[in-house]
Amino acid sequence: MTAATSETVNLLIDLVRRDSVTPDDKGCQDVLGDRLAAAGFELESMPSGPVSNLWARRGQQAPLLVFAGHTDVVPTGDINAWSSPPFSADIVDDHVIGRGAADMKGGVAAMITAVERFVTAYPEHPGSIAVLLTSDEEGPAVEGTRHVIDVLQQRNESIDYCIVGEPTSAHTLGDVIRHGRRGSLGATLTIHGKQGHVAYPHLADNPVHRAMPMLSELTAIQWDTGNEHFPSTTLQISNLHAGTGATNVIPGDLTVEFNLRYSPETTIDAIESRVNQLCRDHHLDYDIAWKDSAHPFITSPGTLTNAVQQAIQESTGLVATLDTGGGTSDGRFIAPTGAQVIEFGPINATIHQIDERVSCKDIDALTQIYESVLIQLLAKRED
Repeated sequence: MTAATSETVNLLIDLVRRDSVTPDDKGCQDVLGDRLAAAGFELESMPSGPVSNLWARRGQQAPLLVFAGHTDVVPTGDINAWSSPPFSADIVDDHVIGRGAADMKGGVAAMITAVERFVTAYPEHPGSIAVLLTSDEEGPAVEGTRHVIDVLQQRNESIDYCIVGEPTSAHTLGDVIRHGRRGSLGATLTIHGKQGHVAYPHLADNPVHRAMPMLSELTAIQWDTGNEHFPSTTLQISNLHAGTGATNVIPGDLTVEFNLRYSPETTIDAIESRVNQLCRDHHLDYDIAWKDSAHPFITSPGTLTNAVQQAIQESTGLVATLDTGGGTSDGRFIAPTGAQVIEFGPINATIHQIDERVSCKDIDALTQIYESVLIQLLAKRED
């Protein structure tokens, strides 16, 4: 078969043609579940609210290796800006173009066909394989993987190794593996003033003016310098809102939204304490609401990272870099269980963009890499 007609690429095309914008699954998990059932997996649907979740397992013995992914995608944006319809999954220059092609239906398609190939070659393999799929990764991420992990923990079902098929590669397939992520802490800060007429500032109190020195100091803080595995903590202001819409009115309140991606060298308590003290130092009348979205996690170099690096090198010749950059993923819900967790998948250069795309050649190579990891961690246990 050519790359454009391989089984993995054909599965990817089927998935991309389903407009599964969060939290809709649009039948993706039914398609994948049917294939897994045919490969000897026991299927367990775990819906929660509007979210579709699938837990499929083959075998009951340790170790348990899990492939985790999501079938939901972000909205398309302006469909007229796409070179082809975002859910048509057209192949152009050996790339599948479509929303979710890289993030992360490419990874999902590759893990399914890798499992099928492995089970065919090793029908009596030691250990167990499972696939965890959700339609709630790109959205609130409350009723998806988090929900499934809660159920698994309640019944003492332990994961030993987990590969999350997120698009981690930067320039070439296999150049980057995520073996951890920084934490994510958001805040909505409201600074109160007094509304009034711009011609009578002495009768008002402009919260924007009051906030500017504090915000300048806030964005200049060096929270930490990271460590050998993590980059330093960063803070970005993502939204500012004040005013009534009229240019001659001093606003009564200013709302500032910001987010920190924090390393293990900084704690949530330390961040919150420092921001509160800064507001007090600047004599602000304020309220602040915090949202703890993710704690930092890391899988130390060892069995899983070695297996993935070896598989990548055998397939591509590259020595993959272990990295903890980027955003958050559902790995944050799996790592606290004690599992070794890595994220590895296609090139991420076009994710969430117009004309998102993934290379057919890369998808087939990714299948091979996933299958090689299965062989190393399960089949070679027989040797």
